[in-house]
Amino acid sequence: MSEYQFYEFRAIDSFLTDKEISHLRSYSSRAEITSTSFKVDYSWGNFKGDEDAWMDKYFDAFLYMANWGTHILKLRLPSCLLDPSTAKKYSGEGCFSVREKSDKIIISFVSEEEEGCEWIENCEKLSSFTSLRSELMRGDLRALYIGWLYRVQAGDLKDKELEPPVPPGLQELSSSLEELAEFLRLDEDLLHIASATSRPMENLDFSREELQKWLDTLSLSEKDRIITDLIKNTAQTALINLQQRFLTDRAPKSISAPSSVRTVGQILKAADLCRTQQQQVEAEKNAKERIKREQEEASARKKHLHSLVGFESKLWAQIENLVSTKQSKNYDLAIKHLIDLRDLAEISVGSDFFARIQQLRIEHARKPSFIERIIGAQL
Repeated sequence: MSEYQFYEFRAIDSFLTDKEISHLRSYSSRAEITSTSFKVDYSWGNFKGDEDAWMDKYFDAFLYMANWGTHILKLRLPSCLLDPSTAKKYSGEGCFSVREKSDKIIISFVSEEEEGCEWIENCEKLSSFTSLRSELMRGDLRALYIGWLYRVQAGDLKDKELEPPVPPGLQELSSSLEELAEFLRLDEDLLHIASATSRPMENLDFSREELQKWLDTLSLSEKDRIITDLIKNTAQTALINLQQRFLTDRAPKSISAPSSVRTVGQILKAADLCRTQQQQVEAEKNAKERIKREQEEASARKKHLHSLVGFESKLWAQIENLVSTKQSKNYDLAIKHLIDLRDLAEISVGSDFFARIQQLRIEHARKPSFIERIIGAQL
C-alpha cells in the first residue's frame, strides 16, 4: 500500500493576513490555503513546515492522519480560559501533552496504531474537533480526562498513580468527545469503567432573568470594565471569560464531596473484568442463538424429509438421469438428492438405500468425478 499523509491547520480566533498566506504558500504549491486554513495531503514526500511553530504563530487547531496508523490532534487556547496547571494534572509526555507559549496553551493528542496500515476514507474531522476547543474554554474538562485515560491505555502511567479529578458528564459525551475517543482508538470498556464515578453534567442553560439578577450584583465600575473589554477584545475570549465568571458565581456553594480517587491499576483491573464479563455475556448470547438456529434448521430439515415420503422411487429415477448427463452441476444435484434419501432412510423402516447406493457406485465406477462426490458426502 502506498503512503498517504494528511495535514490540516485551522485558524479560529483570527484571520491570516495576505503576508502570512504568502509565507505559508512557500511551503507548498499544491496546498489549499484560505484566510483561516491550510490543508494538504501527500502520497509521497513529506510536509516541509514545522507544525509546532505554525501552531505557536498562526493556528488554533491541527489535524494529522497517516495511513500507517498515526493520528495527531492539537488545539491552542488562551491560557486565561484554560489554566495550564489544571491541564497539566491530566497530561504528561508522548501521547497526551500540554505546553505553554506566551499567553496560549497547546494541547496535543497522539495515537499510534501499531497493528498496521489503515484505509483513510475521509479526513474531514477537524471541523468537529474544533468544538472540543470551545468546550474546554467553557470549563468542560472531559477532553482532558479522555487524554489522560488514553495515557492509561498506552501504558504511560504506573499502576499506583492516582487519577486526576473526574469531570462531570463522562457518561453522556458530546458527539465531538465521542469522535475524540474514536480518533484515539480508546478502549470502550476502559472509558465505561472510568466514567462510572462521573457526576451528571450541570445544566448550563440560563434565563435572561438569571443573567439580569447577576448583573445587578455588580458595581457600575465593574460593569464599565466588562463593557470596555467586550468592545476592545473583538475575539470571543472576553465573552467566554465573562460567561465563565457568571456560571461560577451562580453555581451552588455546597458541592458534594468527590468520590474516592482510584489508581491506574484499579481502573485497568476493573476494565479487564468488565471486558471479561461482556465476553461471557456475548458468548452466552451467541450460544443461545446457535442452539435456536440449529433447532430451526433441524425442524425445517425434518419437515422437508417428511415431504419426500412416498417419492423415493421418483428421486432415484431423477438421480439416474442426472448422473447420466456427466455434467458437474447435475452431479452436485444428484448428491443432494442422495443425501435426502440417506437421511430419510434413517427415519424410515425397511429402506433399501444402502443397497441401492452400493449398486449406484458399481454402475458408475468409471465416472471418477461422481464417485469422488459420493465419497466426499460420506454416502
